Amino acid sequence: MTAATMLDTYREVVTPEGVPLQLRAAGPLPRAVAWLVDLAIRGAALMLLSFPLMLLDELGRGIYLALMFLLNWAYAIVLEAVWGQTLGKRAMGLRVIARDGAPVGWSGAVTRNLLRTVDMLPFGYAVGLVSSLFDAHGRRLGDLVAGTLVVHGDASPRHAPATIDSALPPPVPLQPQEQSAVIAFAERAPLLSPARQQELAGIVTPLTETDGQVGVLRLYAMANWLLGRR
Repeated sequence: MTAATMLDTYREVVTPEGVPLQLRAAGPLPRAVAWLVDLAIRGAALMLLSFPLMLLDELGRGIYLALMFLLNWAYAIVLEAVWGQTLGKRAMGLRVIARDGAPVGWSGAVTRNLLRTVDMLPFGYAVGLVSSLFDAHGRRLGDLVAGTLVVHGDASPRHAPATIDSALPPPVPLQPQEQSAVIAFAERAPLLSPARQQELAGIVTPLTETDGQVGVLRLYAMANWLLGRR
């Protein structure tokens, strides 16, 4: 166990589109604060609703118990599935995502929240706390089973789009679909890792007449020429 585990750690994931993200995983402390905020919100909602429900006697008690159940379980499931965060997580700048950086979805939200019953054992979220302390990315058992991760909301692509000012005409005439492929590469490649950029550029080495990063830059320049940026 390290100090980083107690606080926050970084995890790199590659999205289904092939974009690498550096995600700052949330440690137990900010997650605990978010949980307390959600607890206070649920408690305040129940307290406010209890006053008018007291006037309904038995019916009011039944409605109160139903609302208590919904706030304890549906609250987190619905908000995480729809928005990726509860109000407490939003206040702390946290978000729940799938392991590949995609939205958590209903399946992940239901699984991770139902397994709170295990994480809460034997008391005070002891099992969940131990799990998050020993996991490199602060995941409790519910996250491990659901394949989810709680991260800070500042996740962004690791590689910012590059600006290439030069323009280079292709050495041979290109068919329309080939022109579209070169332009598409220039638009999407800046979001990929350098190694992946060079791998894709290597496929058209006969066009760039070189490989490596020079080949990548030539494809950018050809895209500029095709787009009229001369």
